[in-house]
Amino acid sequence: MQYADALRYLDEHSSYERTGRVDSPSTKNIEILLDAIANPQHSYRSIHITGTNGKGSTAQIITKLLMAHGLRVGTYSSPHINRINDRICINGEPIDDTEFGLQIGAIADLEILSAIRPSFFEIMTAAMFRWFADEAVDVAVVEVGMLGRWDATNVIDSDVAVITNIALDHMEYAGPTVEHIAKEKAGIIKSSSALILGETDELLREIFLNEPARSQLIRDEDFACEDNFLAIGGRMITVRTPRSKYEDILLPLHGQHQGDNASLAICAVEAFFDDSINRDVLDEAMSMVAMPGRFEVLGHRPLVIIDGAHNPAGAKVCAEVFFEDFNTQGRKIIVMGALRSRNPEDLLVALRANEFDVVITCMPPTPRGLPADEMAAVAQSIGCADVRVADSVEKACELAMKIAQDDDAVLVTGSLYIVSAARPYIQNRVTKRT
Repeated sequence: MQYADALRYLDEHSSYERTGRVDSPSTKNIEILLDAIANPQHSYRSIHITGTNGKGSTAQIITKLLMAHGLRVGTYSSPHINRINDRICINGEPIDDTEFGLQIGAIADLEILSAIRPSFFEIMTAAMFRWFADEAVDVAVVEVGMLGRWDATNVIDSDVAVITNIALDHMEYAGPTVEHIAKEKAGIIKSSSALILGETDELLREIFLNEPARSQLIRDEDFACEDNFLAIGGRMITVRTPRSKYEDILLPLHGQHQGDNASLAICAVEAFFDDSINRDVLDEAMSMVAMPGRFEVLGHRPLVIIDGAHNPAGAKVCAEVFFEDFNTQGRKIIVMGALRSRNPEDLLVALRANEFDVVITCMPPTPRGLPADEMAAVAQSIGCADVRVADSVEKACELAMKIAQDDDAVLVTGSLYIVSAARPYIQNRVTKRT
């Protein structure tokens, strides 16, 4: 199958990606697909990651730590910021177009033989497991797509299961309480898994502690990010774990919360090796860490930042980092949009939108997007003084860059669909200005 045909085939199988609904909470389809190709997911070790926020950063830090140990590492993440290929990587390099077409084509052939109708995410997940086996990875770092128990990735017997944190999200499928969310995420814990638990709420922790299957438990009192200071290009942190204490680590990511993600990642890799991490290896790994679209600085004068803060918990962290770590002297301009499944008022309040001088709303480029004028009306209702509506993400960014002076700051945030569309436009605009 050619690359363009693979994209067309995936589009024909869109379900949650397009509608925001999960019609069949089951791993049956993915199990049928993988059984037909001899269950490639069992041919390498794995680390499985779920949580409401922080999965992507934690997965990337884990990946770099494993790579620094000399391992061949497959990483599966979603959604993508630039290209769909970015979801499936080996040693940080995305699958190329030719191989992508071949792997998706192989799964398409299985659909015909097995008489099932897999979803977009099930096809991607099966192709990922197959490619990692074909390329003989040593370990796969696998992000859950949604929740956990019925996620298509939950067919692995992971060596390590990581729970970052729990907040309300995907309410169109799970809930109505955080306890319900936690029970779904606890489903990734297997008898083979060392559990790295980042959630600190006592009631929610009990849900994970009562899960019968796990080989080892490392929870928040067993590890901590003891020092966490703003540094040039990121944070300077000290991490204490059950096996060691690592002082003065330079983490090239923005936001105090990244110290917690790094702590989880370090504990996960220690549990994977059942050993502490050599300091030279740790420093090498941290120097390689980068997170496109996660509080990424794309320009200076004016300062331009993009961050995929797609739920209220993530939006709250985004606002904290923006106002505390980047205390600009000029005006503050925010470009944002959200999906219809989100509560726009909750997002705007969490982002502290009324503290921005200019709010520019736009609709994410997806049928699931909330119209920009509806977001604008909510922004005005919470006290935002200067609210403007743009016809597209690109026009919103163009407007923000046009009105921004050198001392101003522009934050582009909300849905990852917004960030994905904004990133190449801003990069091109910044390049032309310089």
